[in-house]
Amino acid sequence: MSRAMRTILFFTLLAGILTMGQKRLMAQTEVDERAMIRFDKGLGFHAPDTSFGLNLRFRIQNLLGFHGLTGNGAAIDEVDARIRRLRLRIDGYTRNDRITYYMQLSFSRSDQDWDGSGVPNIIRDAMVYYTLSDNFYLGFGQGKLPGNRQRINSSGQLQFTDRSDVNAMFNIDRDFGMMGYYSNNISFLHYNLKTAISTGDGRNALPSGNGMAYTARIELMPLGRFIDDGDFSEGDLEREPTPKLSVGAGWHYNQKATRAQGQRGRQLFEERDLRALYLDAVMKYRGWAMYAEYMDRSTDDPLTMSADDEFSHVMTGYGTNLQISYVFHNNFELAGRYTYIKPETLFSTPSGEPPFNPYIISAPKTEEYTLGVTKYIDRHKIKAQGNIGYRITENMVPATGISTGWIIRFQVELGI
Repeated sequence: MSRAMRTILFFTLLAGILTMGQKRLMAQTEVDERAMIRFDKGLGFHAPDTSFGLNLRFRIQNLLGFHGLTGNGAAIDEVDARIRRLRLRIDGYTRNDRITYYMQLSFSRSDQDWDGSGVPNIIRDAMVYYTLSDNFYLGFGQGKLPGNRQRINSSGQLQFTDRSDVNAMFNIDRDFGMMGYYSNNISFLHYNLKTAISTGDGRNALPSGNGMAYTARIELMPLGRFIDDGDFSEGDLEREPTPKLSVGAGWHYNQKATRAQGQRGRQLFEERDLRALYLDAVMKYRGWAMYAEYMDRSTDDPLTMSADDEFSHVMTGYGTNLQISYVFHNNFELAGRYTYIKPETLFSTPSGEPPFNPYIISAPKTEEYTLGVTKYIDRHKIKAQGNIGYRITENMVPATGISTGWIIRFQVELGI
């Protein structure tokens, strides 16, 4: 089946699913990166005839971190002091109230994927949305793909200083394409459907081939919807009066990918078809929040080689992330996190005369235990966060080797 036929079939099936809606519900808000034109947040501006409006928001995350190896006692091996994130977000509407837009720009080096791509990727998001009904809308442009929950969740809504290492290894981040979002309920069961067809090349990419990426995600809420979209905001700041649960599953297929992590990472020497699976769940009740996530990436042949025996490989394997937290009535929060990453072990045998000494090119197995303390001054908009973590890395071959280290981080966030 040709690429054009697959695209047509995908949207035909999507349209068929979306026409089965029963009754109108409140539309998704910024949890899906949709344009947010509620002027009770940020700074709002209207044209005199209300034919145009925009909303301006910004946020700053300033980070100070210390890293060390346990074998060195209390010695500090690395100091990490930087502007982790500095972003400007612009949302708005046009004369046609069904058409809205959303843009987000990043200005700090670590937020621009400079080291991964070699260029300053200032543009994070640039989306135009068309609303068909209160519970169904489409987006076209560059934005987040509906992959794992923690990546969809805004980095301004985190209960730790950053997302987990599992997310860093396996998330699919942003891409350019067409995205569709639908929300409804069947009796007590609320659900969200999210889909995307995109280039598969990541942020601000140049044309690189004829492959495409296909993403689909479903979220089920059998106990009703969370207050203020709390299923995409870490920590139970709303102190849900009744138990709330959201279970999500996502699937992603990147055809003819050219980068090690699909939309991210170093360039591959050959194209590969990547598959990814995401399973996650979040539950909240009276200040308690529990979060679990599983992520997996695979391909038939992870290793790519150049004519000079240089190698570049797809980051395959799986990982899990578990978090539990409690928000006290004075808006202090205690949170714990456990992450586990098991990359696939790969070997590269160089050409030439024997004996051969194969290179080990996969990342080591990693475990990390993290304790976090957060003081919410104005919910997630103004907060101070402190984390202390203990990391264990284990090389599996050719001989087992274990190293351990500690990480201490302090971060202040301010936004509107």
